[in-house]
Amino acid sequence: MRILVTGGCGFIGNHVVRKALSIPGVEIVVNIDALTYSGHPENLNDVEDERYTFVHGSINDHELIHNILNDKQIDVILHLAAESHVDRSINSVQPFIETNIDGTRVLLESVLACNQQGQNIHFVHVSTDEVYGSLGPNDDPFTENTPLNPQNPYAASKAGSDMLVQSFVNTHKVSAVITRCSNNYGPRQFPEKLIPLMTLNALNNRKLPLYGDGKQVRDWIHVEDHANGILCTMLALFVGRIETGEVFNFGANNEQENITIVRNILSQIHADESLIKHVSDRPGHDRRYAMGYEKANSVLGWKPEIDWATGLSETIEWYRLNTAWTDSITSGQYKEYIHTQYGNLAK
Repeated sequence: MRILVTGGCGFIGNHVVRKALSIPGVEIVVNIDALTYSGHPENLNDVEDERYTFVHGSINDHELIHNILNDKQIDVILHLAAESHVDRSINSVQPFIETNIDGTRVLLESVLACNQQGQNIHFVHVSTDEVYGSLGPNDDPFTENTPLNPQNPYAASKAGSDMLVQSFVNTHKVSAVITRCSNNYGPRQFPEKLIPLMTLNALNNRKLPLYGDGKQVRDWIHVEDHANGILCTMLALFVGRIETGEVFNFGANNEQENITIVRNILSQIHADESLIKHVSDRPGHDRRYAMGYEKANSVLGWKPEIDWATGLSETIEWYRLNTAWTDSITSGQYKEYIHTQYGNLAK
């Protein structure tokens, strides 16, 4: 099997690349990444495998994508490249349309062109639970049949790309499936997201900016479990065990309030709760997400393996120990963004 991973230098992508290389029968793994602010080649510095190739480029470059698919005779694309931070989509939606929708279009058109020339490329589109919108406090978790109801520009761009994938399945018979996952956490996550942001601020004795009352609920899953789910889906599609056009949700049955997570982080770091700084809530902030994964369990044999307490403790420890990684990405532009978003966070 010959795999192309888009966005492989990002948070989820680098874990997918590592795990893909461990699968028997994988001949090559090509990683294309534009290395925007949250993509870092350092995430894969420890990968020493002659089957691995990195290409610095954009998924919007039609000629480049077509050449990779053709020259490397790619069998399957794992499409993870995306603009993914809701706050940034509220500030400027254009990059989200360009990457999440138009980049997906370029990939699908390239797959179609190569397939018309005799290849048989499969496409795994990695999406998000945010396309489903928000749940009430007593609502059942999302299922694959939950209607799409995106509530912010990021979610809308991902829902648009999901529908584009389905249109290529229906119209052009492209072999493609969609995965949607709940909130990820783990090592090497860019520190604009809740857990790394709060962890690093606490470690550096800075204020922890918490939106609104902090009672927003998310279903948290370790990135390693999500990566396993993506690859289970890929293998099932490749051997024809699942049908094109299917959707699979991945969750962990682990609903946590943001405020509870922040207090847990502070407790493990032995920092005081006075560091918490409540800030104005995000516009259109979804209140609750929860993902049912019964279909993934019954069809793919997948289930989450890493328990929350262990995963969170190990994640906090990773950020504490890997100061070279954190220092390399939390200077310059990052500091400017955090100051613009949250103001002065000095204690």
